[in-house]
Amino acid sequence: MHIPKKGLRALGIAESYSGRTVSNLAGVVMRKDLRIDGFSFGRVTVGGMDATETVLGMVLSLDRADLNVILLSGCVIAWFNILDPARITEKTGIPVICVTYEESPGLIEDIRHHFPGDERRVAAYLQLGERLPVELTRGNTSFIRSWGISTDDAARLCRDFTLDGKIPEPLRVARLYARNLPLCS
Repeated sequence: MHIPKKGLRALGIAESYSGRTVSNLAGVVMRKDLRIDGFSFGRVTVGGMDATETVLGMVLSLDRADLNVILLSGCVIAWFNILDPARITEKTGIPVICVTYEESPGLIEDIRHHFPGDERRVAAYLQLGERLPVELTRGNTSFIRSWGISTDDAARLCRDFTLDGKIPEPLRVARLYARNLPLCS
């Protein structure tokens, strides 16, 4: 991947949690020069464990050989539906960067509280590893985990795709689209 290239394409995937039984996902393909170049949509089960398969389906439905990186707005979505970014990278051959926006002590206690005895979910969460802070523009900080790409390159891409605030543009636009999809039931 040639990181300085203007035409580098990221697929940003974000959700709009509706508090119902399913949650909307929207994916936006965006070039590094911030031109939008495609869309994909999906739904995940609130409290389920189907987020990885849904994201894989979204990536594969695009049928694009020019995607350079996948940005995920969080690795834990739709009320503890935990993504497996390593598997996404393995199945697609595309590096994955998971971006979050707030410092926190983690979710392990919440997962154990809401899903007692669900060791599969606990193991999936622990497998994600630690988040690393990334300094962005104007003193903002986001937190990342990355697979298939070095932490330095992942941080650079996050900075390159962030105009202001904490949210890289592909994720910001994806979240706007997800919020405006018809409500899930």
